[in-house]
Amino acid sequence: MKIYNTLSRRKEEFVPVEPGKVKMYVCGPTVYNLIHIGNARPMIVFDTVRRYFEYKGYEVNFVSNFTDVDDKIIKKSIEEGVDADTVSKRYIAECRKDMEAMNIMPATKNPLATEEIGGMLDMIRTLIEKGYAYAAADGTVYYRVRKFKDYGKLSHKNLDDLQSGFREIKVTGEEGKEDPNDFVLWKPKKEGEPFWESPWCQGRPGWHIECSVMAKRYLGDEIDIHAGGEDLIFPHHENEIAQSEAANGVTFARYWMHNGFLNIDNKKMSKSLGNFFTVREIGEKYDLQVLRFFMLSAHYRSPLNFSAELMEASKNGLDRILTGVEKLKELEEKAAAGTMSAAELENQKKAMELVEKYEAAMEDDFNTADAVSAVFELVKLSNSTASAESTSAYVGWMKETIERLCGVLGIITEKKEEILDSEIEDMIAQRQAARKAKDFALADQIRGKLLDMGIILEDTREGVKWKRA
Repeated sequence: MKIYNTLSRRKEEFVPVEPGKVKMYVCGPTVYNLIHIGNARPMIVFDTVRRYFEYKGYEVNFVSNFTDVDDKIIKKSIEEGVDADTVSKRYIAECRKDMEAMNIMPATKNPLATEEIGGMLDMIRTLIEKGYAYAAADGTVYYRVRKFKDYGKLSHKNLDDLQSGFREIKVTGEEGKEDPNDFVLWKPKKEGEPFWESPWCQGRPGWHIECSVMAKRYLGDEIDIHAGGEDLIFPHHENEIAQSEAANGVTFARYWMHNGFLNIDNKKMSKSLGNFFTVREIGEKYDLQVLRFFMLSAHYRSPLNFSAELMEASKNGLDRILTGVEKLKELEEKAAAGTMSAAELENQKKAMELVEKYEAAMEDDFNTADAVSAVFELVKLSNSTASAESTSAYVGWMKETIERLCGVLGIITEKKEEILDSEIEDMIAQRQAARKAKDFALADQIRGKLLDMGIILEDTREGVKWKRA
């Protein structure tokens, strides 16, 4: 199995730290709002990577954090007049709903930054003791970047050319910095912000220290794979390497995997352009299995363009697979018992070649686009060879094979009955007519039916509004 390693900029043979086991850390979202489709891409991609490792028999320890203390969370809490913990807990719950709808497997552990402060303080102390960090007069603790000789090895940036680009918001200016490139490990509190006691000041951690500490606690000093979006390569992942390798004295991660950017109609996604979509908004128009299928239709390292046309194409492609499986299920119920015929055995051999093609694609840096192509070929073979005359052995084997390969991609092969917008509008009109005729029992009955179909109604002054649950 080959993985493209951002560190070496080439594909490398995967050799785990411990045979038969994979220790994998994926940077999770900052929970201050509903997750957007840019967040969804690494979730789907690295969930699929995990599923393939498990398909190949590896035991995977998959850790993905929630950053639950951050400037954006604090800003949101001030706007709402609640504490930061209320905001983060709410959006962690919402994020979990979206992840479930995208069929993301639960992580082995989802650590929270606020629950790992003790470990962060310990690592910062170690870095200070080793000369890699220092406390400024105001209590801010900085990492001494020039002390770490390998700084820049992941992003391939020259330290002398770096002057800015760090995510930390300057707390009290940078007067205490020895070097403009030094970054924050601990920052003093501001009025009204959450804070923790430390030897240096009452404050909170910098962003980068969180993941170094959580990866160490739940996976160990050296891990197999560290992954995330390519926007995290610098400074976040570069700084994680500097912290972890200086503190622990060993290589932090053997393989660094990064997914490409997601654009909307060939433009960068941003709220100012009005092309910013949450996963929840996409879920109102499509089953989120379609979004997952769309995300896997391109290689994870390639930039991916999101558009209504491409989502429709993904919907149609996914429907071809689900219809193929549905046909096999129907045939299996009526198929005659018995062993496969000579012709079926020959077709099974052709199918096995497609399974090998699928696995070869996944073994080549998780090329899901080519893996999906192999699934399409398998469905095409199934459609042309499975019939009412087929044996249950052949039909059942073909169905299980397609379902297994789809399962590795996280695609659920159960076909859902689609409810058209026009059908919903007709039922709402019937309910409105019943209300006008004061037949409230019928109106409630229709509302109940719609709810069973996953449709939520909201009676407003402007009329009835509806959305998919």
